[in-house]
Amino acid sequence: MLLLSRIYDAGIYIYALSLLFFFSDCLRRNLRAKWIGTGLLVVVFAAQLTIIGIRMVEEGIVPIFTLYDFLFMLAFTLVIASMLMCFFKKSEFAVLLLSVIGFCVLVLNHLWFDFSNDPLSNWQGVHGLLVFHIILANLSVVSFTVAAVFASMYLFLHKKLKDKTWNDTVRRLPSLEMMDKYSYYGMAMGMPLLSVSLIVAVLSIIAEGRLELLLDSKVVTTFIGLCIFILYFIKRRSKQNSRVVISRWALIGYAVIILNLLLNSWSKFHWWTGV
Repeated sequence: MLLLSRIYDAGIYIYALSLLFFFSDCLRRNLRAKWIGTGLLVVVFAAQLTIIGIRMVEEGIVPIFTLYDFLFMLAFTLVIASMLMCFFKKSEFAVLLLSVIGFCVLVLNHLWFDFSNDPLSNWQGVHGLLVFHIILANLSVVSFTVAAVFASMYLFLHKKLKDKTWNDTVRRLPSLEMMDKYSYYGMAMGMPLLSVSLIVAVLSIIAEGRLELLLDSKVVTTFIGLCIFILYFIKRRSKQNSRVVISRWALIGYAVIILNLLLNSWSKFHWWTGV
């Protein structure tokens, strides 16, 4: 446990250093700083992968069943997304924002929670369904995070262009069309992942005969989030709303997803998270 804690701490420090290099590159174009930041991000990835490997060996299962593990896996996936984004043109600000979100998740997770073994004794009958549910939920949050990052950048650039404020930051951002497309791709990936995740959660509740949990706060807010995302696609297809309005809907949906994560402590369905 002490070894894991030290690796975790080292990963956080290296992540912070990586952020400094990315921030330096965003302030003033510096290709060397960008690739040093990317290299440090790879080290963070390796440290997190080591933690996952050690815990899998010690516990005999993939560590994903507690809120601590869910958030750790979320940060881990965001690191992967950030590394991949480094290879896209004009992606410096997207990488920085994704890295900031991943870093905050990692630090807050370390401050609020700790390693905890939870065998899900009350949910053994649907163990496999819960594994599937957690993985899909994690991936959907990452997809929506990417969508929200590009939606935010779209709104920022749109305002700058509307105000006719042209500077180096604006020049280094992707075009409005490109950011809109990336945001849409993130939404298009997250929507089916979240939908199937909700279906799997409902099936696990029905299989366990706990029908009262269908009205649990997590289930309800997830359904609300899905409705908002459905409206997003309806408004986008109707072509009666500007991309600014569409981007705002993407951010509203993401805010509901974040609220959904914060509701774990009050969720009866998620008592197995150990919170």
